[in-house]
Amino acid sequence: MDYSFNLYNSMASDGVCLSLKKTLPESPFSPVILCIGSDLSVGDSLGPVTGTKLKEKLYGLNCYVYGTLAKPITAHEVKYMNEFLKQTHPECPVIAVDAAVGIAGDIGLIKIAKRAIKPGSGANKKLQKVGDVSVMGIVAERSVFNYSLFSATRLNIIYKMAEIISEGIANYLIQSLNKRDA
Repeated sequence: MDYSFNLYNSMASDGVCLSLKKTLPESPFSPVILCIGSDLSVGDSLGPVTGTKLKEKLYGLNCYVYGTLAKPITAHEVKYMNEFLKQTHPECPVIAVDAAVGIAGDIGLIKIAKRAIKPGSGANKKLQKVGDVSVMGIVAERSVFNYSLFSATRLNIIYKMAEIISEGIANYLIQSLNKRDA
């Protein structure tokens, strides 16, 4: 089942948290968060902005977040991430966060699904799927000129989505860590 939340919904971060509870399998291991994107294009920066915010919210907790503004996971690095994650975190589920394109009416939606994400498909890149659960922010309309739309995306949309996604994921992780420690 897929879940969608509009970035202007005041309960969206709670929805992200609840949908992660429903989509992630029970595991004694904390999920790894993989935030995909580049800081070179506003429309593609959802992953790194979310990763940076998550690192701040989860400071001091034993959680792994890959992909921040300081160290983004771009199309170049994502090629190696599946093997890296299998070797480094073999038992951990992976939550993949990325920007996406969709129909005009979906811009501003945050979508959570229990399936891997195929990064770069909005820019016609052929990369392998990553993650067990995907969190996608629809930031632009699908078009033959997706790259130009990504560069025309408003930073405000990216920032609000990143805040909602990071808040939802952080709450999910904190609640699951507290549940495990109880």
